[in-house]
Amino acid sequence: MKFGPEPLARAEGAILAHGLRTPRGRLRKGTVLGPAEIAALGEAGLATVTVARLEEGDLAEDEAAAEVARALAGSGLAIGTAGTGRCNLYATARGLALYERDRLDRCNLIDEAVTVAAIAPFALIEAGDLVATVKIIPLAAPRAAVAAWARAARSPEPLIHLAPLGPKRIGLIQTSLPGTTDRLLDKTRGTIKTRLAALGASLVEETRCAHDEDAVTAAIEAMTGPDLILVLGASATVDRRDVVPTAIERAGGTVEHFGMPVDPGNLTLHARIGARPVLGLPGSARSPRIHGVDWLLQRLLADLPVGREDIMRLGAGGLLKEITARPLPRVRASPPARKRTMARPKRRIAALVLAAGRSRRMGAANKLLCPIDGQPMVARVVAAASASKAAPVVVVTGHERDRVAAALAGAAVELVHNPDYAEGLGGSLKTGVAALDDDIDGVVVCLGDMPEVSAALIDRLIDAFDPDAGHAICVPTHAGRRGNPVLWGRRYFAEIGAISGDVGARHLIGEHADAVVMVACDDPGILLDIDTPEALAALVARE
Repeated sequence: MKFGPEPLARAEGAILAHGLRTPRGRLRKGTVLGPAEIAALGEAGLATVTVARLEEGDLAEDEAAAEVARALAGSGLAIGTAGTGRCNLYATARGLALYERDRLDRCNLIDEAVTVAAIAPFALIEAGDLVATVKIIPLAAPRAAVAAWARAARSPEPLIHLAPLGPKRIGLIQTSLPGTTDRLLDKTRGTIKTRLAALGASLVEETRCAHDEDAVTAAIEAMTGPDLILVLGASATVDRRDVVPTAIERAGGTVEHFGMPVDPGNLTLHARIGARPVLGLPGSARSPRIHGVDWLLQRLLADLPVGREDIMRLGAGGLLKEITARPLPRVRASPPARKRTMARPKRRIAALVLAAGRSRRMGAANKLLCPIDGQPMVARVVAAASASKAAPVVVVTGHERDRVAAALAGAAVELVHNPDYAEGLGGSLKTGVAALDDDIDGVVVCLGDMPEVSAALIDRLIDAFDPDAGHAICVPTHAGRRGNPVLWGRRYFAEIGAISGDVGARHLIGEHADAVVMVACDDPGILLDIDTPEALAALVARE
């Protein structure tokens, strides 16, 4: 690949090396320069431009990324659209990400031009979550390196795949000693039930008995329905000859492994009765905090084999006591001088203003340019987005692009043009999402004909956005009715970009209901879009 500055007059057909802003809008890195792009760069006052040109044996970055992604992706993974040298793999269901760490390392050692980053092996992921990303480092990669990467990633099977969690039926046995209260046992049952429900499993049977070998043996033998049995003793198991492991063996089971290099979870016991797993839980499993038992449950619910070595290799990353879920490390167990709180990570949220439509219901006028309180409608929407916490603000133009751009002169926005605006809203969504930088965590999609949406409302949506808590789609509501704008987490960008025709992304809200948080507000402006002269007149009269 040839790389370096070239005179603008000879740069047609080359690949732009760095994103540049021009009077006609931003040109993104990787753009193939045609006559229109050359003209725009000339209007920006440039005489030379840094470009790349492919040579024999080179593969363009997007084509290379897509080829590697196709070789990587096994069952349960969907491949996103390649762009700017990146191609992502997404989970199609809830499950565990599976791959061999050493094999991924060997692939990444092939050539510096081709890289793959993946989440940790056995990580629990939700449908739509990003599992891995392919990134081609330069603007093109050697064909030979891409072919070698693809062979290594594809053979003997695709490198990364998903093990979906199954809806297992779980039984729970709790033992008691003198002084054990029903309140404790009830609370433990609730914690275990919640822990299982979070993994898609159900607690279908519970037995309580004395903490002695005969009682526990009888309880295990009587529990024939569940797919997996949990035994939580009133006294911790400290030896393979203790009450719980002895009872399991007397019931016909085999203790596969006792102990694990995960804290909390050190005293967990893994056994089997025939093909049915049995886990002996330590008292620390009464807490809802993250626990080594969660890791074993995830693998068992995904029908993955769990042997002695699998458990003994969990030590790397196995110190869970010191993570933020348990904010007091043991070395600082004395009361702190003042209460400490864990701040949520700062996320980068963009605003996307759709301003490409033809305003057919408005008649001859372009509604986006109609004045409201002395300001064009689209400028008013952009002003609200710009005054919010969202940044950057990207505006998608289409119909009468020059007039819309003129109405936004001086606004700190990025303009991107949708040449297929006549085909409907879907193309504008695709154009807008594609214009967002790779480090954007979410986007507030604003409609250019909703001038009553305020910056405060947009900020409320941003404050509600918390993908870690399951709040990845934030929808405003007023008096029980859903409105706009809607904030979408990055995991849904690929689906939004795949929409075509004159439809928006509203159907995705129903398809991902588990990720939706409804944000109630007092602002009826979230329900008001200006489509007709009558609606405009009514709004102007109120102003």
